Amino acid sequence: MKKSRRSTVEALIFLASLILVFGLLGWRMGGGNMINTVMKTAHDLLLNTVFYLMGITVLTGALSKLMSEFGVVKLLERVLRPLMKPLYNLPGVAALGAVMTFLSDNPAIIALSKDRNFAGYFKKYQLISLTNFGTAFGMGFVVIVTMIGYGQVTGALVGLFGAFCGSIISTRIMQHSCLKAYPELDTPVLEDVASGEGIVTDEPEQKNGIFMRFLNAILDGGKNGVELGLQIIPGVLIITTAVIMLTFGTEPYGVYNGSAFQGVPVLPWLAEKIHWVFEWLFGFQHMELIAFPMTALGAVGAALGLLPTFNGAGFLDGNTIAVFTAIGMCWSGFLSTHTAMLDSLGYRKVISKAIGAHAIAGLCAGVIAHFTYLLISLI
Repeated sequence: MKKSRRSTVEALIFLASLILVFGLLGWRMGGGNMINTVMKTAHDLLLNTVFYLMGITVLTGALSKLMSEFGVVKLLERVLRPLMKPLYNLPGVAALGAVMTFLSDNPAIIALSKDRNFAGYFKKYQLISLTNFGTAFGMGFVVIVTMIGYGQVTGALVGLFGAFCGSIISTRIMQHSCLKAYPELDTPVLEDVASGEGIVTDEPEQKNGIFMRFLNAILDGGKNGVELGLQIIPGVLIITTAVIMLTFGTEPYGVYNGSAFQGVPVLPWLAEKIHWVFEWLFGFQHMELIAFPMTALGAVGAALGLLPTFNGAGFLDGNTIAVFTAIGMCWSGFLSTHTAMLDSLGYRKVISKAIGAHAIAGLCAGVIAHFTYLLISLI
């Protein structure tokens, strides 16, 4: 009886919220205009943003597969290995996780974590912190290439530095909070696996020639890129459309006429109340820009979908690209992946700690990118 009553209450609250939101938008824009704007915005995003991003994911997917096939990933892992212990308090093999998530997406770190050969080098709290560590690099390659596509190479590289700093902050906070709350996690994941460095002892047998390996790598990598491109469609169409509807006004026509990318600027209105915070921390001169980090909380692919609109409005400069790159990479949709990732590892009890640590780290990444860019601009 109680369960049925609770379900009824939830349904009523949901319907009331839905009617309130769409009622207010429809009252301000006009019901017909609102519906037309929703449909046209989603359609434009699908044609001009999703397919653009899919093109990037296909190319980067092929490149990342080539790098893996011909040993570049393993070389990067060996180069980065000495940095892992002093910076992240993680075994050297964790560098492989950073490279893989940078070239693909957040869940790649979980696939590694479930590998017995890989997990044996970690203590339990370290293995859990891989969720934060890997997420800070998720879709990094796609984000960097997309940002450079707007002609801001320096801003993109500064943003990469900010995301790197954010990854350290997130991983360290996560480890500290886990050990403080659960001291029993300071034990090896697998007691029977000896400590050491390196998880691959034998090179895989190469049965095919170089040309066939090259061909198979680009085709398989491109296929993975298509799958990633398809996975970002719901986020871009649903989340980005909603954010745009709450961010932009009547531009460029000055009146509501059902055109794409119109809306009611609720988010900028709220941001204006504390505009000095965003101006000082991130250097944002236009409060509409706050829509990017808010969207990146749920899906960085959807956040990237906002860039063409910002670029058309003349909002994008080097500092903005730097901050967007840092926050987009570091957060990379962690609200939509952290829960599932930690659940798959069997550590639901630390989800809140992981989310809190990553939220702080993403903000710090943006701040670091902003002030670093300012410093470089002065030199």
